[in-house]
Amino acid sequence: MILSDGDIRAALESGQIQLDPLPDLTSHLGSCSIDCRLGNTFMVFEYSRHSYIDPRHPQSIGDAMRTIEIDDGDAFMMQPGDFALASTMESLTLPDNLLARLEGRSSIARLGITVHSTAAVFEPGWEGTATMELSNLGRMAVALYPGMRICSFTFQQLLNPAQVPYSRKENAKYAGQHDPRASRLAEEVAAIQRKSS
Repeated sequence: MILSDGDIRAALESGQIQLDPLPDLTSHLGSCSIDCRLGNTFMVFEYSRHSYIDPRHPQSIGDAMRTIEIDDGDAFMMQPGDFALASTMESLTLPDNLLARLEGRSSIARLGITVHSTAAVFEPGWEGTATMELSNLGRMAVALYPGMRICSFTFQQLLNPAQVPYSRKENAKYAGQHDPRASRLAEEVAAIQRKSS
């Protein structure tokens, strides 16, 4: 079951779903979704300094990325073909019986900006900001401003609460994040290598 606007409002009021800071519900609450805003921190690949990324080496991923802080009122420029990680201004906390789906806003997509490649599902028990995978698929640069509505969340009820919510998983690599976090794929690769040796 997908939550309606009334369901989302009730879940926020009861604390079942937590968004901090809470968006303005008069402008951010849709019929079955709630909009979230773009944060101030971005991560970009320094492709001019690194020719490739090797998932077997965590340092390869970390060294290839640079963090940029944008002041309120200033723009982060997405050039055509650019890719960046960014996070929502709001931190989301989910109960054990709801999952959230992150979607891009149509108004942003019509400028050529996508907000996620594949990471759209936030599992029951999620806590933290959402890292978005921003891409500019258009042919013109687009200015993105911290605080602008960038994405929306929809919520689905599980038939039964999750037995192991995300926050209690041993391999919850992104739990509790407050800024965009680079890929931690190297941890999975290292675990496979340990098992095979």
